[in-house]
Amino acid sequence: MYKRVLLKLSGESLGGPAGKGLDTVWLEKYAKEIASAAKAGLQVAIVNGGGNIFRGLQGVGKGFDRVDGDKMGMLATVINSLALKMFIQSEGVEAEVFTSTPMEPHAKYYMRDEAVKVLERGGVALIAGGTGNPFFTTDSGAALRALEIGADALLKGTRVDGVYTADPEKDPSAVKYDELSFDEAISKHLKVMDQTAYALCSDGKMPIIVFDMNATGNLTKLLSGEKVGTLVHP
Repeated sequence: MYKRVLLKLSGESLGGPAGKGLDTVWLEKYAKEIASAAKAGLQVAIVNGGGNIFRGLQGVGKGFDRVDGDKMGMLATVINSLALKMFIQSEGVEAEVFTSTPMEPHAKYYMRDEAVKVLERGGVALIAGGTGNPFFTTDSGAALRALEIGADALLKGTRVDGVYTADPEKDPSAVKYDELSFDEAISKHLKVMDQTAYALCSDGKMPIIVFDMNATGNLTKLLSGEKVGTLVHP
């Protein structure tokens, strides 16, 4: 169903149940899922959040300037990408970290064509550092990179199996959507991604799939054409 996708993972997901730091058990679990998809011939690029280490917006009012706080958050995404890269490589799949601002020798400076070359030869491209600018979330960075690399879809891996009418972890009566349009998601105030990311995906006609990344095999099932999660489409 899909040839090339961009997978967005939250930083908290890499922190395991605690959502903080780096949990090697979950890093290995995610790496196995991603490597399995790549070995099946699917092209996977990844954008990680950094909330397990530092989130710029949360530092405001606690002594952190928003601009410098966001810079710290961008660096956190690089740490996460470097960690996930090592675990993907341990599964026998090439992985390369690209950053939105120059960080050699720690990672390569992001250029779309170079990232695409990694995908086309069966590797995984981890694109870190957000957009490289403060005031933009990693959701927006994921939407931007998905459009740049010509992805067929943007996959948002979460701990919930799709989009619901309310938070299913708080409201047991919440109902899951199998699919909905961007307009519906906006009008119903469903927090799938931030408004900037929505606007980018809507203008670029980039479908978003929200799914449970923690369920073993879900990524491969989704990329093989099975119905997994919620499809948000133009």
